[in-house]
Amino acid sequence: MSDGTPVPSVLLGASGWIGQHFSRLLADHPYFAPPVLTGAKSAGRTLEQVWQLSDLPVPAALADRRLERLSAAQIAQRGLRVAFSALPSDEAGPMETELARRGVSVFSNASSHRMDPRVPLVVPEVNGDHLKLLGAPRRRAAGGQTRRGFIVTNSNCSTAGLVLPVAPLLGLLRPRAVHVATYQALSGAGFPGVPSLAIGDNLLPFIRDEEEKMSTETGKILGRVAGGRVHPLELPVSAQCVRVATREGHLEAITLVLPSSLRVTPEEIVDAWESYRPLSADPGAGGGLPTAPERPVIYRPEEDRPQPLRDRWAGRPERARGMAVSVGRLRVAPGTMRFFSLSHNAVRGGAGGSVLNAELAYRQGYLG
Repeated sequence: MSDGTPVPSVLLGASGWIGQHFSRLLADHPYFAPPVLTGAKSAGRTLEQVWQLSDLPVPAALADRRLERLSAAQIAQRGLRVAFSALPSDEAGPMETELARRGVSVFSNASSHRMDPRVPLVVPEVNGDHLKLLGAPRRRAAGGQTRRGFIVTNSNCSTAGLVLPVAPLLGLLRPRAVHVATYQALSGAGFPGVPSLAIGDNLLPFIRDEEEKMSTETGKILGRVAGGRVHPLELPVSAQCVRVATREGHLEAITLVLPSSLRVTPEEIVDAWESYRPLSADPGAGGGLPTAPERPVIYRPEEDRPQPLRDRWAGRPERARGMAVSVGRLRVAPGTMRFFSLSHNAVRGGAGGSVLNAELAYRQGYLG
């Protein structure tokens, strides 16, 4: 763990939808100093001038801060030890690699490095132990810099809403396959997103690379680390992804294919979800992390829940709003179980997931 001094940080891509969710989560964070903001297209403008989240206030600590245009070399020279990346994937790849090479620890929302065998792809409640791919926690070197940088990624937004409710059921149900259909919010496409004439009175049954990401990322996240690499869980995931005209919140219809001889009750499944508190149960592994929800999976017994408008901000305490996944419509039959999952794509599936990764790395001593 650090000595308690807030870690100097930078936020890459602060003007985007995910970048602004990062801003509000980091403005008054107990572990990280209010970040330097970057944005190539918005350099020179203040965060307040580029603010797009109309239902959320601009964080006071950052409202007047101007976005800058910074290279990896300039970020390292200024002693900014942690970078939060909300860059588009085509920009993120080389920038994040260069930052890590220069000793900066990168926590990325981009897909560029997720399937790199050397890079942890982490949902802390599910596979926080994958941080050991980084090697042993390190001490800070002279001058305040870490000895070497690294990259940690969070999952794709739709993958987060799948693995969190599936992980606590693996031992109980021993699923043979997963089928998932997603109904994904417009903000998942970033800002300005999908043209209104394409989505109004319409659904778009194609999101590029999304179905493939859900399959490959799920296997890596649910896998185990041995011999310095991840051995993916061999669980077939078949996904169909649809863009719908909601603003935020991804709804997923999930079916688990079960062994034909298995007999399980809905009550057993609900108990597995409600008792799933891996971070709270192990303070040394991250219990009490500021952005960790008290209950990462919340079961809704109502017949018409979860819903994006009513459940996307699930999660307590206040800093963890939007970090819990809501599940409901549970149905069990011989050989299958079905349910719906709802997650906030920009928070749990975006900025919040990455901030939680950074908190876990901080708590376990990876940030010096």
